[in-house]
Amino acid sequence: MKRTLLAIISILSIFAQTPVSAEKGLESAEDFSKAQLQIKFYDRTMYYPDMVNENPVYVQVSITNGGTETLRFKLADDRMFSMDFKAYTIKNTELKETEALKEKRSTNQTVYFRELSVEPGETYSFVENVKEYLQFKEPSIYYLEMVFYPELYKSRYLSMTSNRLSLEIRPSPAAVAGTLLPVEDQTAAILKPRDYPPDKVVEQTIRARQKSLWDQYFLYMDVEAMMRKSPSVDRKFRQASPVEQARMIEDYKAGLMKDKIDREIVAVPEKFVIENTNYNATDGSVTVTEWFRHSGYYEKKTYVYKLRLRDGIWQIYNFTVKNLGTE
Repeated sequence: MKRTLLAIISILSIFAQTPVSAEKGLESAEDFSKAQLQIKFYDRTMYYPDMVNENPVYVQVSITNGGTETLRFKLADDRMFSMDFKAYTIKNTELKETEALKEKRSTNQTVYFRELSVEPGETYSFVENVKEYLQFKEPSIYYLEMVFYPELYKSRYLSMTSNRLSLEIRPSPAAVAGTLLPVEDQTAAILKPRDYPPDKVVEQTIRARQKSLWDQYFLYMDVEAMMRKSPSVDRKFRQASPVEQARMIEDYKAGLMKDKIDREIVAVPEKFVIENTNYNATDGSVTVTEWFRHSGYYEKKTYVYKLRLRDGIWQIYNFTVKNLGTE
């Protein structure tokens, strides 16, 4: 089982911003041939433009030693001297760095750092706020990745690039206050995914749909998985570029909100009863009886929602429907 290494601190030094020789860089590069840099969202929530401290985009950074020898690298106390975040729009336009980041790196100063050691099979992890590095001015879908500099920022000849994440920045709450109402209490905390059990997740999703609160409706839904249920769409999605994939997801969400596609999942029940819930450590299902009002009668259906656990949050990724007649 892979172990997580909090930190092995072997040297605490002072690094003056002077370049290191290319020869040393070539030697160090071999040490990182089997190292892996991974990022994932930490404590994921709804993300909005600006609001660096009030609405941070926290990302967990993990450096794993996949080799057979000890992996050593430097990590600045101020991590802005150890890494960069890169984000691109669906039009492949790169976001600008924050003014704070530019100012720090343009100032002549001493950079304190620690030299860390990661043993084979171990992982060193930490959390960073991406908004401290990049300016998110407009709501959009962005592709986010990270570049890590094992010999610090001034020695960028040696670097590691992470996987990519799809980051959705939504319109500012002030601009859409009419639609960001909570399902239950008067609190914006409902917009942050919580570690609810599967039945509660389904209940929240249905109630959000009843009130046409789309942000909350999509909060616990794996939209990409729902879209890719169709074999033809899945095939097209796999063949598409990252930019085209993001556009497909947004088009699918827009189609759902306009009631043009997958009408069964966006149909609005007048009432519902959760009949049964089954789940294990990673997968679950919730069976719900739902009544849909028509002129003079109710249409009754059984929905079975499929869920899976992702980063501690249950998400709906599929469903089936069975007609039970009318009442």
